[in-house]
Amino acid sequence: MPEASPVQASVVKPVLTVRGLEAWYGESHVLHGMDFEVREGEVVTLLGRNGAGKTTTMKALIGIMGKRRGSVVFDGHETIKLSSQAIARLGLGYCPEERGIFSSLSVGENLMLPPRVKPGGLIVDEIFALFPNLKERIASQGTKLSGGEQQMLAIGRILRTGAHLLLLDEPNEGLAPVIVEQIGRTIAQLKQKGFTIVLVEQDFRFASKVADRHYIVEQGKVIDMMPNADLLANGAKLKTYLGV
Repeated sequence: MPEASPVQASVVKPVLTVRGLEAWYGESHVLHGMDFEVREGEVVTLLGRNGAGKTTTMKALIGIMGKRRGSVVFDGHETIKLSSQAIARLGLGYCPEERGIFSSLSVGENLMLPPRVKPGGLIVDEIFALFPNLKERIASQGTKLSGGEQQMLAIGRILRTGAHLLLLDEPNEGLAPVIVEQIGRTIAQLKQKGFTIVLVEQDFRFASKVADRHYIVEQGKVIDMMPNADLLANGAKLKTYLGV
C-alpha cells in the first residue's frame, strides 16, 4: 500500500483527542465521559440542547473547571493536569459566550491586551481585514460597541495570540442575521487560513454552512456524530436530539 502524502496525512491528523472527559461544578457532575476528536484544519460543532454540557466541555478543554478528569490530548500534549495558562500557551484559544470585553478599555486596547503565546498569530491589519468595523471603532470604548462588534472584537483578540485551535462558544447568540452571516464568512476564512475550530452551536442550519462534522451532546456525553454531508438527510433525527 502506498504511503499517504504529507497533505493527506495532515487532513486526518487529530489535533485534539478527548477521551472519557468528566467535569464538575462543585458537587454537580456535569460531563459524564465526553469522547470526540478534531482533526487539523477542521471546523467541528458541538450541537445540543441548553444544559447538555457544551459550554462545560469548552471550559474543561481550556482548564477553567474546578474539577475534571479523563484525557485531553492537544497537539500531542496531555493537558488534563495543566493549568489554563499552560494550555493557552500550547495554542488553544477560548472565546466565551459572554465575550469578556473590558468596559474601561478602548477597542484597540482590548485587542492588544492578551499576550502572544505562540508565533503565527494574525497581525492587527489582518484582523481589521476580517472585521473592518473594528478599525472604524478602534478608539471607542469596548462596551459601547454593538453586540456583533463585541463578538468580532472577542474573536479578534484570540487571533492575535498565536492560538491555532479556537474554541468559539455560541458566537451568534443574540446577533442580527446580517452579523450572523458575517461571522459565518469569517469562520470560513479562518478555516482557509489553517485554523482549527470547535464551535458550540444550537442552530444546526448555521452549523451546516460552516462545519465539517457535528457531535451531538446530551447529558454530558457525545451520543452521535454526523458528517456535514449527512446533516440535512438526518434532519428528523437531529430535530429530536435538539428538541426543535
